[in-house]
Amino acid sequence: MNRLLKLAAPLAAALAFAACNSNSSSSMPATSGEYRTVQASTHSMPTWEAKHQARRACKELAGGLSCHVLLSNFSPLSCSPSSNCGWRPIDLQTRYDLAGSLGKGKKTIVAVIELGDLPSASTDLATYRSEYGLGTAPFAKYNQYGEQSDYPESCEDFGFCLEEDLDIEMVAAICPKCTIYMIEGGNCGEAVCGLEGAESTAVALGAKILSNSWGCHTGVYGADCGDPNFPSYFETPGVAYLASSGDSGYNEIEYPAALQTVLAVGGTQLEESGSTFTETVWDGAGAGCSTVTKPSWQHDPDCSGRTIADVSAQAGCEPGVAEYDSDYDGWVDVCGTSVASPITAGIVALAGNAAGIYGGETFWKLSHKVHKKELYVIDSGSDGSCGNTYLCEAGAPKPGKYKTYSGPAGWGTPDGIKAY
Repeated sequence: MNRLLKLAAPLAAALAFAACNSNSSSSMPATSGEYRTVQASTHSMPTWEAKHQARRACKELAGGLSCHVLLSNFSPLSCSPSSNCGWRPIDLQTRYDLAGSLGKGKKTIVAVIELGDLPSASTDLATYRSEYGLGTAPFAKYNQYGEQSDYPESCEDFGFCLEEDLDIEMVAAICPKCTIYMIEGGNCGEAVCGLEGAESTAVALGAKILSNSWGCHTGVYGADCGDPNFPSYFETPGVAYLASSGDSGYNEIEYPAALQTVLAVGGTQLEESGSTFTETVWDGAGAGCSTVTKPSWQHDPDCSGRTIADVSAQAGCEPGVAEYDSDYDGWVDVCGTSVASPITAGIVALAGNAAGIYGGETFWKLSHKVHKKELYVIDSGSDGSCGNTYLCEAGAPKPGKYKTYSGPAGWGTPDGIKAY
């Protein structure tokens, strides 16, 4: 069945959350030991939604859980992968200076954490690889118990189908030689339970890089997604956990992205002029000041808790990226921070430094000189209204070493792999 017919507008609960959140405020330190109030975004809905640039492809599940992929309205529903479906692997590889690194990543396992079974995953990935000349590399699909059988109920039950193809295709686009594991959680009482099981299984199977393109937003269950033990599933030493920051702008706080142990990946809009690529903040990127205890490696002055995001990559909708999904009539243009997390996971794999990634610590400790040399600094755009501060605005007045940071874009996007 064509899943395009099943796409629906955001649930009333999600809109109610956004409206409520738009009137909230956060306490943040103006100087050492002193806090001030920064007004949250006045958007009742994300800019991309208000402007009809895209629509959500995922259902909102129990506990405010959803994946972060959007179906872009930038291109036709039936589009050409060589022209009008969004950014191709070569575009992403060129912008992020990966030409000399594409031979790396062999035998590195990148796991993507999903809900529900996508039977066509292997053939869809093969079609994507063939279209863009990415060659072949190992791919395996497991259930949340580590078995290659007895897969869970359909991804349609959770709205994750488009997400699942997106994740494996973006990893392949950035790290063509990487081994990709798709770990499919199922319904075990609460949706998050299946995801937690998938996290543990991915580690048990040897994956050192785990990409999560989903989240539970604040206002429902908060930091534990309904399970007090939730953070413990993202704490294995030597494993790089990544998560998308969400698609509802400032001050959307999503978990697991807000956990100290997780690399929070925000979003940009990639643009091309002639042969030159540039990026600005994507106005839907989730970012802001969380209530999670501030990590010892964060010292920014306007947030008393964990500041989000850490880094970013392409996530915008005008255009998004090309994806192949056989149940969406083939090629589609998709966007959201669900794009950015697997892209960044591929970069971490190319760099071969997964064991050195602990949350965003690596990037927050880089010197100003290294930030500018090994990352593309994003210096324009915003994802909401936050009193002209870096929490939502690139290029806002910033103190000292934080001049190149913004919440929605983090410290920037990849300029090669050295920073990772």
